[in-house]
Amino acid sequence: MPETYFHVRWPDGATQRCYSPSTVVEDYFSAGGEYGLADFVERSRTALGIAGERVKEKFGFHCTGASDQLAQIERTAAAYTSVPGAKVTVESLTGADGSPR
Repeated sequence: MPETYFHVRWPDGATQRCYSPSTVVEDYFSAGGEYGLADFVERSRTALGIAGERVKEKFGFHCTGASDQLAQIERTAAAYTSVPGAKVTVESLTGADGSPR
């Protein structure tokens, strides 16, 4: 499966590299895109859920990397729920080799 990374900037400026086992995240995020916190979390749930299912269809098991990444996103996002108008920016999308997507 073509791994994809989406690099995000949280409302406080902290950055994080997030993993997806599938390019499906490209359907939900765009490089430079800014998303409200709840929208970002919901898009992450959807995209990583689909990515995990694609792995299951192909290999017969669900991808723990996708579910672990979602759990990490949800934990991080919880710290910003009290920030009015909190936004998350997807700075870039890259392949496993670091090339832009």
